[in-house]
Amino acid sequence: MTRTGISAALTDLLLSRDLTVEEAADLHFAPEYRQRTDGEWADRAGFIEHITHLRGVVDHGSVQVHEELYEGSKYADRHTVHVTKTDGSTVSMEVYLFGEFAADGRFSRIEETTLLLRGSAADRNLGSAR
Repeated sequence: MTRTGISAALTDLLLSRDLTVEEAADLHFAPEYRQRTDGEWADRAGFIEHITHLRGVVDHGSVQVHEELYEGSKYADRHTVHVTKTDGSTVSMEVYLFGEFAADGRFSRIEETTLLLRGSAADRNLGSAR
């Protein structure tokens, strides 16, 4: 089984304009995918809706993985997402993530908490699937 990782997933979702959000999601997230970010749950449809919104406000950026652990079907990492929005402002968010893989190596569940390092109070919602 080839497993995905958060850097590839976020890069494809947010920054790879040659893929649609649906195509990127299909590469990295199983059909039963669900996510909890800062206490708020979203199913796959809600997650895709949120990512589609983010694509509209993110101009470019990068994902920096600090630690990444794989153990069987379990995954954990700490990463920072740095983005420049279409209005020119910048946002940096540190994320602590625990996840689980489906049998095919795509994410089936992610639970994460975020820490806004740079940006405005309104940017706190960039990390959540609300």
